[in-house]
Amino acid sequence: ISGHDQPKAEIADTFLYRGKDTLLNRAAWIDGLGLAVKSATVFPGNPAKGVPMVNGGVSLYGDADGALEALVDFHLVTKWKTAGDSLLAARLLACPDSKNILIVGAGTQGRGLHAAYSSLFPDAQFLIWNRSAPNAAAMAADIPGLRVVQDLETAVRAADIVTCATMSTSPLIKGDWLKPGQHIDLIGAYRPDMREVDDVALNRARVFVDSFDTTVDHIGELKIPLGSGAITRDSILADYYDLAQFKRRSVDEITVFKNGGGAHLDLMTSRYILDRWRKR
Repeated sequence: ISGHDQPKAEIADTFLYRGKDTLLNRAAWIDGLGLAVKSATVFPGNPAKGVPMVNGGVSLYGDADGALEALVDFHLVTKWKTAGDSLLAARLLACPDSKNILIVGAGTQGRGLHAAYSSLFPDAQFLIWNRSAPNAAAMAADIPGLRVVQDLETAVRAADIVTCATMSTSPLIKGDWLKPGQHIDLIGAYRPDMREVDDVALNRARVFVDSFDTTVDHIGELKIPLGSGAITRDSILADYYDLAQFKRRSVDEITVFKNGGGAHLDLMTSRYILDRWRKR
């Protein structure tokens, strides 16, 4: 939260592609916090070879002189940036008595989301769905109390919170499945061709994002329905630079949060990690 009290970040993203493989560079500059460049390679075919899908690093530069201060572990920054980003929205938008939390996607981020959400909702029951059932079973075997579900529609209809971190390019979550009072947390889509929910879901919900600059014109979750006219720019109510708008108006409304995970959040997280390391 405190990072958003600083002057608004200047942000720039670049993408390079080779088929399904991606090089993503995200850069941010926040006056008072410094500069960061996060580079990520995303190779979807890697898991079949027994190596991680995502690799990368974060270069952190000083605010006063632009000197390189640290190379911060990519996976550490991504894990806590992503989880913290979504958890802040859930804290503000989800019903505080949520008891049934569905994680969609059993990758590295899914495990981090379980750790984050269980800290905020310690009495909740957690379910996991994954397109590949063995991966869901492996995650459940590592996390006590986590239960695998096979039918995504049934699980979504029963959940109080759905947190979705997949590589899907077509909507997995259908708006017709949603129930009053739900909070939907969308993490996976990061390219212009990627989506996790359909147009019906967006039209049934009040929609929020972490940053207008990194989501509206860049990520398919919003870019595609905006382009088709399924939603309008006014459908997206606020980002984290206007936290006062992040309020649930009733117990029955549905809320959707798009976690775009911009470089400004990587900068805030990396700076926090370096500060804590220095104090230690």
